[in-house]
Amino acid sequence: MANAPHNRNITEGPLLKAIGWLTAPMLVGAVLQNMQSLIDLFWVGGLGSKAVAAVAMSATIIMVLFPMLMGLSTGTIALVARAVGAGNEEEASTAASQSLILAFVLGIFFGVIGWLFSDDFFHMLGAAPEIIPDGSAYLKISLLGGFTVFILFIANAALQGAGDTMTPMWVMAVSNVLNIILAPLFIFGIGPLPRMNVEGAAVATVLSQAVAAGLAVHIMLSGKARLHIRPHHWKPDPQLLWRILRIGLPGSGQMFSRSLMSAVMMWIVAGCGTAAVAAYGVGLRFHMIILMPAFALGGAAATMVGQNLGAGKPERARHAAWVSTWIGMGFMVITGAIMVLFAPGLIRVFNREPDVVRIGAQYLQVVSPFYIFAALGIVLGRALNGAGDSMSPMIITILSLWGLQVPLAVFLSRIWQPPTHGIWWAIATAFVVQGLLVAGWFETGRWKHRKV
Repeated sequence: MANAPHNRNITEGPLLKAIGWLTAPMLVGAVLQNMQSLIDLFWVGGLGSKAVAAVAMSATIIMVLFPMLMGLSTGTIALVARAVGAGNEEEASTAASQSLILAFVLGIFFGVIGWLFSDDFFHMLGAAPEIIPDGSAYLKISLLGGFTVFILFIANAALQGAGDTMTPMWVMAVSNVLNIILAPLFIFGIGPLPRMNVEGAAVATVLSQAVAAGLAVHIMLSGKARLHIRPHHWKPDPQLLWRILRIGLPGSGQMFSRSLMSAVMMWIVAGCGTAAVAAYGVGLRFHMIILMPAFALGGAAATMVGQNLGAGKPERARHAAWVSTWIGMGFMVITGAIMVLFAPGLIRVFNREPDVVRIGAQYLQVVSPFYIFAALGIVLGRALNGAGDSMSPMIITILSLWGLQVPLAVFLSRIWQPPTHGIWWAIATAFVVQGLLVAGWFETGRWKHRKV
């Protein structure tokens, strides 16, 4: 297996080739992962608006788990990549197995919480009474089977840390195809299956994720990947479990602060009227689409940095991070120009109301040119995570978002006309500050000596 494509050595050879080989599958995998929720919404659409609202609100609640998953994956990638780079594949396989143990335990924990408090979560979000029964049923099944998505996500992270981004892409493709097939069968009761309505969508998703998770773990158990998990790797190792959490918890804190900030920013925008909320919502959709290449490049940078530090090549690690960053910034220049030039038409794709188009176009025209700094912060921030330095990006994120963006958005929305213009400039300013702070910290080079 030493010469298999997914086992390529990324600590030697041309950087561009290695980065491209890592990034392309991760970008496709990210698209496939984001499609999971859209598949449910598509099929549930045939049940009416209440069912769609139930699934949409459930997805919002489930997203609260995302920071924990991201943090756990950060610790997994850092430890696996460092061990693989050092040529210690036994240690890498042990780290992967311990991460999977954590994923299973946390998935079960959140499943129990979801089963006990699903109704309360919907009440907290102010859901209409007619939405709660369907929403609660969907959420209970999704969270009770949530350990499957935890295992799937962490198994893919472990493979990524080992330099194999192709296998996670195919695993996500299997999950999506299964979901597309199973969702209508369980929702509408096709053939011998009973009609389960909204609950059927949750069952289909959980089953699809379970098969994909099982496939990913099987690949690592079979020895067909660089990570070869054997029976003795499953014995819990408290010290290694703590190392994974020590790196991962700041990453979780960073993602949680972002999630909470998003809710606060929506509250600030809501003070400007319904059209502003709709425009901001459309703008955020473009925000996520535009930044997907940066996140994929950041994932590649994390793996490159981790493995090259493990191989004792800190300068190659630094160069790989910057090459990934420049590519990401290049993408942002192109997409930013498109957003500015065609802003009104792009907003009309989602909403044709004149006020929404006008405000949404202003959002794209103000914020898009500064996505170049967002890419700077994302890619180098992920590179720091790959080195095991997750605390610094968390502190910088909190300072940029809560120390600058939120208070500046409140202040500028009160003195600027229209107030949304002030909010958009607050977002743009935070992009610049966060990007420069991350780049400045990265250039200190302290991450090169980080112990994991």
